[in-house]
Amino acid sequence: MRLFARVGACRVNVSDLAEEAGVARGTIYNAVPNPDSLFEDVAGDLAGEMQERVRTSIDGLQDPAARLACGIRLFIRRAHEEPQWGRFIVHFGFSNKSLRGLLTASLTDEMGEAITRGRYRIAPDQVTSMVAVIGGATLSGMMLVQEGYKSWRDAGSEVAEFILIAMGIERAEAAQIARCELPPLKGT
Repeated sequence: MRLFARVGACRVNVSDLAEEAGVARGTIYNAVPNPDSLFEDVAGDLAGEMQERVRTSIDGLQDPAARLACGIRLFIRRAHEEPQWGRFIVHFGFSNKSLRGLLTASLTDEMGEAITRGRYRIAPDQVTSMVAVIGGATLSGMMLVQEGYKSWRDAGSEVAEFILIAMGIERAEAAQIARCELPPLKGT
């Protein structure tokens, strides 16, 4: 992950991998069935792992606004706690299919239900655009933390609040939801 973030997805070769891992090239060939698909494999694994961790972490929350706010904040907090992970996600978040899905998985269905129930006040045909806004804002919040412009708490709460307001939640309620106690990110 660190190597891909440093040199780019398309420029990593077996020699680079061996040097980064401190092993012989033959070890890489023996351990990695298809070095050409390694980036996609890593990105897919990261996406699946984080989706599951967030899902289990917010499982007890019933309010879709609280679930969304906590999900955003968990991503931003992890970027602070695991800077290499955060750099990788920020660097490739828009350019890789698996990582694009990482920030938006299950949002579409949950947003549709919340719109139907009147919790969110956006049109159903705006869901795809709002999902893109949520992904972009979350990546931007992660970048703010990594570049030292904001603490993870401030960036996470502010991004979550802005998104909730855009979804039609009143400003005072959005601020309260965006600053509620954050559940721990479950899993490893």
